[in-house]
Amino acid sequence: MDRERKEFLEKEAKRIRYLTVDCIGSLGEGHIGGSLSIADVLAVLYNGVMNVDPENPKMEGRDQLVCSKGHAGPAVYATLASRGFFPEEWLHTLNQPHTLLPSHCDKNRTPGVDMTTGSLGQGISVAMGMAAGQKLKGSEGRVYVILGDGESQEGQVWEAIMFANQYHLDNLTVLLDYNKQQIDGTVDEVVTLGDPKERYAAFGFDVQEVDGHDVEAIENALLAAKEVVGKPQLIVLHTVKGKGVSIVQNAAFNHYMTFTKEQVSSMLAELSE
Repeated sequence: MDRERKEFLEKEAKRIRYLTVDCIGSLGEGHIGGSLSIADVLAVLYNGVMNVDPENPKMEGRDQLVCSKGHAGPAVYATLASRGFFPEEWLHTLNQPHTLLPSHCDKNRTPGVDMTTGSLGQGISVAMGMAAGQKLKGSEGRVYVILGDGESQEGQVWEAIMFANQYHLDNLTVLLDYNKQQIDGTVDEVVTLGDPKERYAAFGFDVQEVDGHDVEAIENALLAAKEVVGKPQLIVLHTVKGKGVSIVQNAAFNHYMTFTKEQVSSMLAELSE
């Protein structure tokens, strides 16, 4: 990756964080920590890796994203707005009456959202069906799934992973947002995942592990995943919950937070530096 592209992607990730804070800040509360942790991978996916068209969101043969950790919807909305799927002004309607941007992703409301998610564990299951469907149609489209680490404690996740291996879904890439925190504490305190790489490898996945805030490492891993034949892929993204916004990143509890107008202004100013 040359310097120009790296700087572009880093700028896009920062812009996604800015728009995410602006979106959640307009409501004064929301799932901020896990939204900020996936800004970098979203910047890479929607700026060159995924085959999508903001002018034609339902384009046949497109790549699709499933945000299985559906509470991180604001980061997805910020990304889609930044790419022009809908006006940025919509971000100020988050979770308001008659909004097209509900708290969790809803494909029936939001242009560019490929699957409705929210009940943890279900998103990845549906993504398996989407990937299998693409293969049945002979489509070249790929399916990307952003999976939470706390979410991975759901048994349904592992049923889905068995399915992916059984049917050789090499058009499916699972992106584990491994920020190691969840609503009730750390993942290790609640139910540890052990070594996700070893577990997914045992289920027949091709596995990689990267710094989830290094856009170059993320893009290299995604491009390598595209070349894998006959096996689904896992990329473990080592991330920091609330990354990029000090008031969130340093909070003892940052899964869901409330904010004053002054705090929102301070966060936006930090992201404007």
